[in-house]
Amino acid sequence: MGSTRCGISAKQIQRETGVTYKTAWRMFRQIRSLLSEPDMQLEGSTVEVDEMFYGGKRKGGKGRPMRGDKNAKATVLGVVERKGRVICRTAVDTTSKTLHGFVKEYVLPKSTVFTDDFVSYHGLDRIDGMDYQHRRINHSASVYVMGDVHTQTIEGFWSLVKRGIGGVYHSVSQKYLQTYLDEYSFRYNRRASGNLIFPAMLAKVGEKALLKPFSPAPKIQTV
Repeated sequence: MGSTRCGISAKQIQRETGVTYKTAWRMFRQIRSLLSEPDMQLEGSTVEVDEMFYGGKRKGGKGRPMRGDKNAKATVLGVVERKGRVICRTAVDTTSKTLHGFVKEYVLPKSTVFTDDFVSYHGLDRIDGMDYQHRRINHSASVYVMGDVHTQTIEGFWSLVKRGIGGVYHSVSQKYLQTYLDEYSFRYNRRASGNLIFPAMLAKVGEKALLKPFSPAPKIQTV
């Protein structure tokens, strides 16, 4: 999981180690539980924000979820520093309240925020106390780059996630989607670390061990 760009499947681990599929899947679930970084905030002065929709079936083709869709798509929000780190979270919707709250939580004040022209991003530069500079690219007019105004960094990350899940895991339920996003984000944020990603995972194990109270083994009673 630390040395491959798109991850490795539980089925592959089952074949290589001889454990059952259920055991291999549980191993991966436990490892992914260590890779979440809930307290991280982006420090870069220039960030991109975008939303992605995963799974489900949209009535009439591709795009944002609509009424009548089967197995409603999961909404994912993402923010990335240019040449830096990424944060992505599953969300209940893409309303202004949700998107503004997401940006306010994970992007430091006085940052320049790049988005597309989706209506829910309106007013980012008017959030009290944040002093964001909001710049937008007009995707609805088929304009994707204008000078330094674009969202191609975060869209590149979405492409990596979708190709990885589709090619390696094939399908992920909404219940566990956030854990897979944590895995891809963890690797992406350390993409320049080379073979140091594995020690970084081990360090997360150490952090969790320090936080968990020690419980001595129960004494064995003899008759």
